[in-house]
Amino acid sequence: MKDEIVSKLNNIHEAKTLIEINDLLGLKTPEELHELETNLKELVDEYQIFQTKKDKYILLKNCPNLKIGRYSANKKGFGFVLLDQEDDLYIAPNDTNGALHDDIVLAQVTKHGIKKEGSIIRVLKRQLKTLVGEVVKTPKGLSVIPDDIKIHCQLVIDENSMQGCVEGHKVLITLVKELGKNRFLGKVSKIIGHKDDPDIEILSIASKYNLDPNFNEQVIEELKSIPNEVSKEDLKNRKDLTGQMIFTIDGEHTKDIDDAISLEVLEDAYLLGVHIADVSHYVKENTALGDEAYNRATSNYLADTVIPMLPHQISNGICSLNEGVIRLTMSCVMKINKEGDVISYDIFESYIKSAKKMTYPKVNDILMRDKYDEEYAPFVDTLKKMNELAHILRKNKIKRGYIDFMIDEAEVVMNNGKIDIVKRQREDGENLIEDFMIAANETVASHIANMDLPFIYRVHGSPNPDKITDFTNLLKQLGYHLETNLTSLSPKAMQKILLELKDKPEFPILSSMLLRSMKKAVYQKDNIGHFGLASKTYTHFTSPIRRFPDLTVHRLLKTYLIDQDFSMTTINYLDNYLVLVSEHSSEKEQNALNAERDVLDMKMAQYMEEHVGDVYTAIISGVNSFGFFVQLPNLIEGLVPVRNIHGDYFEYIPERLSLIGKRTNKTYRLGDSVQVKCTASSRKTGLIDFELIKEGEENGS
Repeated sequence: MKDEIVSKLNNIHEAKTLIEINDLLGLKTPEELHELETNLKELVDEYQIFQTKKDKYILLKNCPNLKIGRYSANKKGFGFVLLDQEDDLYIAPNDTNGALHDDIVLAQVTKHGIKKEGSIIRVLKRQLKTLVGEVVKTPKGLSVIPDDIKIHCQLVIDENSMQGCVEGHKVLITLVKELGKNRFLGKVSKIIGHKDDPDIEILSIASKYNLDPNFNEQVIEELKSIPNEVSKEDLKNRKDLTGQMIFTIDGEHTKDIDDAISLEVLEDAYLLGVHIADVSHYVKENTALGDEAYNRATSNYLADTVIPMLPHQISNGICSLNEGVIRLTMSCVMKINKEGDVISYDIFESYIKSAKKMTYPKVNDILMRDKYDEEYAPFVDTLKKMNELAHILRKNKIKRGYIDFMIDEAEVVMNNGKIDIVKRQREDGENLIEDFMIAANETVASHIANMDLPFIYRVHGSPNPDKITDFTNLLKQLGYHLETNLTSLSPKAMQKILLELKDKPEFPILSSMLLRSMKKAVYQKDNIGHFGLASKTYTHFTSPIRRFPDLTVHRLLKTYLIDQDFSMTTINYLDNYLVLVSEHSSEKEQNALNAERDVLDMKMAQYMEEHVGDVYTAIISGVNSFGFFVQLPNLIEGLVPVRNIHGDYFEYIPERLSLIGKRTNKTYRLGDSVQVKCTASSRKTGLIDFELIKEGEENGS
C-alpha cells in the first residue's frame, strides 16, 4: 500500500487528512482505513511523508523548504543540519528549538544563498543515549553537569545510581527517559575516574564515544589459546619469504605493525611485495575475539593513547611484524612496469622475518637528505630504488586524476609530560608507504571484482554538483574566476581547480573547504569506485590489525583463493553479511574520527592554556555573524569574537564572507592575515579565544 500512497500524493502540494487520503485511494472498510493509518505512520518514520501538527500528511519532496537531516551542534550555540544531497543548513542559536547534537530533525529553509540558513521545526528522533559529566555539589546534594557544552540539557540523576560518587568524579550517564523538553532522567552507569587523575580528559572522551580500553572476560580467556610464537605447523602450505630482504617503515612509537615491503628490480620492471599481517589466522569468526573485533571495528588513536581493536597480545605481539621474528602474512606481489602499471601479480599466504623496523624520520633522512646511520647502510640502495618506484606510481596516479588536497594536519607531540602541537611531517617516506599500499589495495580489489564475487570495497562517490557550484560562487566572492570547465565533475577537474588555486594566499583554507564539499569515503558492498583516488576499484587490505574491513578482506581472500568455496550458501550469506559489515564499520570509523577530533581540540586548548597572552600572526579561516575563526601556523584554531574587534561596529556580510565596519568600512574576510593575542583557553570546553591587536602593540611569538 505504501507505493500506492506515495503515488497518489505525488502531485498533491497541500497536506491531506487521513480521511481525504482514504477517499483518494478509494478504500471502503474500517480494516483498510486501519492499514492506511499504519502505512502512513511508517512513511512518516521513514521520512518520506511529513505529518503536520493538525495531523495532515504531505510528501516531504513536495515541500522544498522542509528538510530532514542530522543536527550537528557547535560549542558556540549555533549548528548545522547535515543534508545528504545538498548544502548543510546553518541554524542560528535561537533557532535550534531544543535540538541536541546528533538529533534527527525537521528544519525549514529560511534563507537561500551561499550559506543556506534555517530553523528547526521539530526533533524527529533523539539520538542521545549516554553522556559524560562531572559530579558537582549543589544545595540539594550531588548532581552531574555534562562535559560536552554542545549538549544543552538538564539532568535529573537517579540518586540510587550515585552510590560511590564524590564531588569531582567523571561519570558516564545513561539516559533513562526524557522528562520534558531537554530535561532527562539519567543514571550513573560507570565511574570513569576523578577530574584530577592523569589522562582523565582522554578517558572521558573515550567513554563519551563508547570506546573501552579493556576487553571482556571471554576475550581474555580466549587469549590463553593464542601463541606468543609462530609454530612450525602454522608454516605449512605457505610460501617461505624469510630469505628475502623485507622490512617495515612506521612511526617512531608504532607497536602494531601490520605491513612490510620488499623490492626486486628487474630489467624492464619492478617486483614490489606488500606483505600484510595474517590476523585472520588467529582471529576467527564466531569467537569472542572475532565478535569483539567486529564490535570495535577500528583501533582508536587518541593523542598518545591507543584503544586497540585487538588486545595487545595480538596487535603488538603475534600479529605485529616485529623485527627478527617469523610472522604469518598475506602477500601481494606485483610486477610493475616503468610507467607505473601493474602488469601481473600474485596473492598468496606466506611467512616473513622482518630484517629491520625502520622509522619515517630515518628513512626520510636517507631519501631526502642522503644521510643515514650505519645500521641502515645495508638498506640504502633498496630504499632509493623503492622511492624511484613510488615516484613513478604517484606520477601515474596523478595522470589518471588522483586528487592531492595538500592539506596539512596537526599532530600532538608529548615529551616528558609537555605538550607540543606541530604540523605532521609528510616527506618521501610517508608517500612511499601510501603509494605502495594503494597499489596493493587496488590489485586485491580488482582481482575479486573480476571474479564477480561478494566483496567489501572502499568507495568515494562523486561530489554533489550543487556543492561544487557553491564553492565556485564563493571563489567569485573572493575575486577569483576559475578557468576549469566544470561541466563534467571528474577527478581531473578537481585536480585542475586545486592547481589554479595553489598560489593563492588563501589556498590552505580553500583546499580544506573544497575537501569538505566532497562526499565521505565509506565501506560498501557495491563498487562505485573511489573518486578521490581516481580509482575504479579499491579496498582496504593493508591494516587488518587496526581495521575490521581489512580483516574481512583477508577472510574473503582465503575463502575464494585458498578454500575456493564458491557455493551458493556461502555467496548468499556473504551478500547479506557484507552489507552489515560495511555499514557498521563506516559508522564506527566516523565515531573514531569524532573522538580523535575531540581529543585534538582538547590537547590544542591545553597547549594554549600555557600561551595565554602570546601574540601570533594568523589567517582568518572562517567568518560568521559572531566573529571570525583564525588559524595559527601550527594549525591551532580559535575564535576572535566580535566583542574583541574594537574601533567600530562590525556587521557580517555573508555574500562577501566578511565582517565590515559600519563607520570605517574596515573589512575582515576569509584568508586575511591578522595579528592576534590569545586571551583565553580551556581544555574542559576545547575553546580558544583571541583578540585582534593593533599594529605595533607587540611582536608575534
